[in-house]
Amino acid sequence: MSSSLLNWNIHLQCRAKLSIKEFCSQSSMAYGISFRNCLQSDASRTLRLFCYKQCNSFQAPSSYCNGTNRTPAHSCLQENVTKYFDFIIVGSGVAGLSYALEVSKHGSVAIITKAEPHECNTNYAQGGVSAVLCPSDSVESHMHDTIVAGGYLCDEETVRVVCTEGPDRIKELVAMGASFDHGEDGHLHLAKEGGHSHHRIVHAADMTGREIERALLKAVDDDPNISMFEHHFAIDLLTSQDNEEIYCHGVDTLNTEIQQIARFIGKVTLLASGGAGHIYPMTTNPLVTTGDGIAMAHRAQAVISNMEFVQFHPTALADEGLPIKPVKKRDNAFLITEAVRGDGGILYNKSMKRFMPLYDERAELAPRDVVARSIDDQLKKRGEKYVFLDISHKPRQQILSHFPNIAAECLNYGLDITSMPIPVVPAAHYMCGGVLAGLHGQTNIKGLYVAGEVACTGLHGANRLASNSLLEALVFARRAVQPSVEHMVHSTVNTKHLDIWPHPVLSESLKDCIVEDIKLRTRQIRGELQSVMWEYVGIVRSTNRLKNAEWRIADLELQWEEFLFRRGWKPMMINSEACEMRNLFCCAKLVVRSALARHESRGLHFTEDFPYVEESKRKPTIIFPNSAAKLTWSSRQVHKQLQC
Repeated sequence: MSSSLLNWNIHLQCRAKLSIKEFCSQSSMAYGISFRNCLQSDASRTLRLFCYKQCNSFQAPSSYCNGTNRTPAHSCLQENVTKYFDFIIVGSGVAGLSYALEVSKHGSVAIITKAEPHECNTNYAQGGVSAVLCPSDSVESHMHDTIVAGGYLCDEETVRVVCTEGPDRIKELVAMGASFDHGEDGHLHLAKEGGHSHHRIVHAADMTGREIERALLKAVDDDPNISMFEHHFAIDLLTSQDNEEIYCHGVDTLNTEIQQIARFIGKVTLLASGGAGHIYPMTTNPLVTTGDGIAMAHRAQAVISNMEFVQFHPTALADEGLPIKPVKKRDNAFLITEAVRGDGGILYNKSMKRFMPLYDERAELAPRDVVARSIDDQLKKRGEKYVFLDISHKPRQQILSHFPNIAAECLNYGLDITSMPIPVVPAAHYMCGGVLAGLHGQTNIKGLYVAGEVACTGLHGANRLASNSLLEALVFARRAVQPSVEHMVHSTVNTKHLDIWPHPVLSESLKDCIVEDIKLRTRQIRGELQSVMWEYVGIVRSTNRLKNAEWRIADLELQWEEFLFRRGWKPMMINSEACEMRNLFCCAKLVVRSALARHESRGLHFTEDFPYVEESKRKPTIIFPNSAAKLTWSSRQVHKQLQC
């Protein structure tokens, strides 16, 4: 793949032809850059995105031995099945569910979710949703806060769209039955968080995401046109190429409960599968967030942007600082919401000395990237493992009413937050980059739309402003509806004739002992990859560390794939552990490649070799697939892309 910095002017026009054929013969990109009001100009939004020629299909090295006398076959447990829908949605968070409720008015809908429907990043979002709902606030103020937090890398038109349309999306949630906190005056209680100049955070105590997910899931459950498919792991997108255009026709999945390959074919596919927090060992994301959507899109030759901007939430609960230690390591770190600092929480080092005013005049209310780096600096200078976040100076009842979930979780481990400081440490939290999306969620692949954390819309720039993520998901899920319906209506493809790709093969065709060996080795490699990312591609980076990470990740990937194929693995073979591992490798490489391309420090990307912001570098990072590159098994679709 090749990567470069481009000015943000590549928002894809909804029905424009998306092709940059001229890029084929170039190894780097040189487009003119222009700016307007310190933001990326939108003058060249119609940059035509490239649809790549299909490479030769992956072949396992001849030196790999079979490892079994059995010939790989389709699942011996269940026959493969194919299902047909008008709209296919991968992901059951706020973006996927809200989109489903709208497109179900126009056709049949399948929601594919990796685990239970509620197991998504939305459900873990504590703080709230930002929106201009107070008379003293304004769209311009929300835009300004978003752009400043984003290191002036945000796309101005995207920011304006989201800040303008956001209030209506909140009102729709309320009408749907979402229950948010209200003040004594009967109006919505609006909190304030770091980076915001006004009180504009709509919340449901410290469990906002859970309440939104509850309301949306109930509405989806009541909709007869929507079918929910739980425990279906999305493997790869089904794509075809006709001359320069790539088309998406659905997705292959693995039903992990009955070990069955289930193929979903439809006219429109929406990726709303979340981020890739588990490329790091310490993350607030649930276990399902392994970058599946980003990796699938990249393998299908979608354009990827801004992957270097990984947001580390400054305040995850530091278990080793608790009076009573958890019996086992958590699958994901427990988040201490931004709203605690917004409500007056103060950060101290272990000597109980306040430190944030030393780093930024906004102190605890500085944007997340600033606070996370400040904490990281304190920990490294002092050789400590965590700092303290103290809210105990506030009235007890106020603390318990605003943060009941946090209070209860801490109390389980002997910590009363109304009288004791909370031990906290930064943790990987949110991907600001992802699949490049236009103003209506469209990608360079026809029939493929994206919304939520999997997408890079230009809203967040180099750093996401607190509580803007749920807002973005709601706005872009809605904006993707009209072009999706139009694409579905005008599609002339007979989906019944599309079940023509070879099906993936389950690893159960190997001997049980071999499968167990592969799973064990995959878990070991996963831990090693996470350690490399934490050590070399964390909050503070350097060119040497990034290059070291690039080399070590490539070596780990080679080790893993060689192990698989020596044990009898085949290119078309899959299981859930291997699919997650290949997606983690894919996303980790995208992050490292993007970070190496940015020779400045901006927002979430801080590098010691280029410690300052450079005006000439104020452009997004764009990664195009490179058909000339030698691709690993992890980088290729399980099936071969069809040529029309």
